[in-house]
Amino acid sequence: MSEACQRAVPELAPGEAEKLQQLGLAVIETEGRAVTALTRRIGDDFVRACAYMLHCEGRIVVLGMGKSGHIGSKIAATLASTGSPAFFVHPGEASHGDLGMITGKDVVLAISNSGETEEILTILPLIKRLGVPLISLTGRPQSTLAKAADVNLDVSVEQEACPLGLAPTSSTTATLVMGDALAVSLLEARGFTAEDFARSHPGGRLGRRLLLLVRDIMHTGEAIPRVPLDALLSEALVEMTNKGLGMTAVVDGTGRLAGVFTDGDLRRTLDRRIDLHGVGVAEVMTREAKFVMPGMLAAEALQFMESNKINGLFVVDDERRLVGAFNMHDLLRAGVV
Repeated sequence: MSEACQRAVPELAPGEAEKLQQLGLAVIETEGRAVTALTRRIGDDFVRACAYMLHCEGRIVVLGMGKSGHIGSKIAATLASTGSPAFFVHPGEASHGDLGMITGKDVVLAISNSGETEEILTILPLIKRLGVPLISLTGRPQSTLAKAADVNLDVSVEQEACPLGLAPTSSTTATLVMGDALAVSLLEARGFTAEDFARSHPGGRLGRRLLLLVRDIMHTGEAIPRVPLDALLSEALVEMTNKGLGMTAVVDGTGRLAGVFTDGDLRRTLDRRIDLHGVGVAEVMTREAKFVMPGMLAAEALQFMESNKINGLFVVDDERRLVGAFNMHDLLRAGVV
């Protein structure tokens, strides 16, 4: 156990633990009401905003300052990973050169709770000059930004969860949820699939499961355990030991897979009291060998292994020539399991 885990929890004053729990619940309840209120605002303006972004030929450029900027950065990332190309631009930097990142084919999504954020208002004329659609997410539908936008989505809240009413809490949560609503609606409208998502996340677990092929994980060349049909069982056991996959392929003269011999076959052979040094491997191998092709998804190969209760597989080409081998440990190392 680490030192941090062993450290004693500081003593709280009487009643303080209860108070902390009540405060936490109050925050969740307040923000929950703010999110629920958004359901009444998913109407024509929401559909118009989606239409602009769905037909965007360029990128969705998200703007926001301070806490709105943090939310905007997350919304841009969610859009980009779900099939709607997007990136975040800091409004302060936009007026010092970054505005050049916005083209006439883009859509701008500007976030400001007050709708009067100076850095965004400063670049409004330049955005208008570009002639790109402007969508705003504001807490004040009568604000300068909301009125200048082609579509304004109302993300106002009755109260912030902060008891001082100062720290953006409910307002940022509502804005984030509205952004998620836009992203997921666009995802569905585009017919974005799990495979598309995996291509955007090749390093993640889902990406590995949906993109990794058998050829990406299999052992090839000299690393493949194999013996000829006329080999002795003792020779097959040496090959299994040297290659460490718990099995060996048995191939004919043309390199085609004729059978396999596994740890399980060895146990069955021992039960029959067969002379391990005198018998040929062809007499005790499994002839109906299970195999896969190199283009199969590794995740599908895993399902195939589980359904057949085997721990390793050989890989063959279209003419059943041996080209690879792998086992459950290889799938574990690749993150497929």
